[in-house]
Amino acid sequence: MALHRLQSLTVGVPDVAGAAGYYADFGLEQVAPGRFATVEGGEQFFLEHSPVRRLLGMAVAADDGDDLDRIAANLDRLQLPCERDAGTLRTAEPVAGISVEVRVAPRLTRATVPATPYNGPGRPDRAGTRAPVLSRTDPVRPLALGHVVIGSVEQSSTQRFFTDGLGFKVSDVVPGTAAFLRCSTDHHNVLVQQAPLNFLHHTSWQVTDVDEVGRGATRMLAEHPERHVWGLGRHHIGSNFFWYLKDPAGNFSEYYADMDCIVDDQLWTPRSFEGMQALYTWGPPPPPSFLAPEDLAALMTGAHTATG
Repeated sequence: MALHRLQSLTVGVPDVAGAAGYYADFGLEQVAPGRFATVEGGEQFFLEHSPVRRLLGMAVAADDGDDLDRIAANLDRLQLPCERDAGTLRTAEPVAGISVEVRVAPRLTRATVPATPYNGPGRPDRAGTRAPVLSRTDPVRPLALGHVVIGSVEQSSTQRFFTDGLGFKVSDVVPGTAAFLRCSTDHHNVLVQQAPLNFLHHTSWQVTDVDEVGRGATRMLAEHPERHVWGLGRHHIGSNFFWYLKDPAGNFSEYYADMDCIVDDQLWTPRSFEGMQALYTWGPPPPPSFLAPEDLAALMTGAHTATG
């Protein structure tokens, strides 16, 4: 695969300082005003002022200049403009106008995290000792940016931009509703769903295991219960554990762990899913505000309503 990771996101919010405090609490390291880093991915999240909350831009990493040449040719066939220099291709998603940069960048070096031992019937993998998670006291810090979910008024056109234009691959679909797209070995890095307007639904951040999902969310909610959206649960598509929270602008952010990994395209067959099976396997029922965020009507009129 020429593409190898979702490198960064730029999100616009009305109150940058308020959102920055939230993402610092979430575990991202603020390395400069509005600039945040993960443990392994480096600077991966940027906040800028915008009258309404929205996804302003994203960067995707590619292996070399030949990959940029192929993407430029693909975009030309789609009659979409781009700009190109030695190491970067710049273009825009045509429906929402999201700025996209494809950059030549080294592949991410991931640390190997030892598996957490779990006891089971006939399998005392942790015999004679308490669970190691009980001794974890440090704040949870996301290892890397995982994916972004966007709503599009023309889902098929936005999907075509990512697949036929940039070279993302389809992992699974909800016919007529959503497509899970990947530019790495993760099950999905971009999810495009049909929506009544173009908007940012959520960003998603990888942590080590389900205990870190729970620890991170519990800490976020200790003094701010209004941040809770949905969790703990396990998704069906992608298989990952999840817990969703809400920033002051109304954007959702997700801690996730244990997502499906596609290391060989020949061994993965995309499937179609319907109904709630597409959304989750277990957990509390999703609240209506997760399926249709409460500020969508305000966003459709260009107004901003603070939610949380």
